[in-house]
Amino acid sequence: MSGDILVLGATGTVGRGVVSALLEAHYPVLAVGRNGERLAALKAHCAAFEGLELLPGSVASDTDGAALAAALRQRRRPLRAVVASLAGPLERGRLLSRPADFLRRRLDEDLIPHLAAARHLLPLLAEGGRGSDYIVVGGPGADHPWASYGHASIAASAMRMLVRVLHAEAKPLGVRVQLLSISQPVRTEDNARYACAQWPSARAVGLRIAGLLAEDAPPRPVVPFPPPGGVHAGPHAPGAAA
Repeated sequence: MSGDILVLGATGTVGRGVVSALLEAHYPVLAVGRNGERLAALKAHCAAFEGLELLPGSVASDTDGAALAAALRQRRRPLRAVVASLAGPLERGRLLSRPADFLRRRLDEDLIPHLAAARHLLPLLAEGGRGSDYIVVGGPGADHPWASYGHASIAASAMRMLVRVLHAEAKPLGVRVQLLSISQPVRTEDNARYACAQWPSARAVGLRIAGLLAEDAPPRPVVPFPPPGGVHAGPHAPGAAA
């Protein structure tokens, strides 16, 4: 199936690596971000590759998601897939030391954009015909509490269930929804100073996504990364000794 790969959160530290890896795999990429300067920096970062287009936009709310979908329809070009690499900044601290509204805010920031995006982009993918993909990039801590990042573990667990629900509800649309569940923090330029050797790079995550796009096997709602049997030492808090 031909068409562009839409990357949400393309200017983030992980999103930028995903965009580069997809371009490296010769996929045309439509990169979405809210900040014009960061989109321009992404363009410069990927100058060695062809096939990158930039689109200012957001999925922070239902209104934003609808506006993005409208802008995409005006392009009159098919989408092959959507890759959602949306993640807010990590805040260290015990959950019991925070007010209850802190968890509500974290869930609003970490989950609601994914639902807003799916509500408006899944029907758009379905319009292009069966066989399209919707891949969500998920972080660590979904299976076991992440020390000092309990709120992130709760959000990751909720994300896993959200994607399972979307996976089931999108089947009649002919869209394959999957969560690439990353078991460790992703190594980026920003955390290279303290990153552990076992942490995957953003490029490795992007290349795994490219592999999922090329697979003909029946989709699984949750795809572990690394796969079972791969190197896994459990998540480490950013800044901890590796």
